[in-house]
Amino acid sequence: MKTIEIFISGKVQRVGFRACVRRIATDLHVSGTVINLPDGRVHIIATAEAIILEKFISMIYSCPRALIRDLRTSEISCMSFSDFSIIKGEG
Repeated sequence: MKTIEIFISGKVQRVGFRACVRRIATDLHVSGTVINLPDGRVHIIATAEAIILEKFISMIYSCPRALIRDLRTSEISCMSFSDFSIIKGEG
């Protein structure tokens, strides 16, 4: 298992993006969180097998109405979550 942190910028707030990310994560059995940031970006923390995380990232681009301009990932210390949840945040 591995945990990654993802920062996404573009038209990713107020377009149903967090719900789409959660749906993809649930389908792939990825656990973690997604939250809107005050600066207009979306922050995701995701835990799963490495190959599943690669698929998760590629599927994020298919979210309708969202326009991803930049997606940056980095591996962080492994974290454990019971499921994948949307955190109510800014934006």
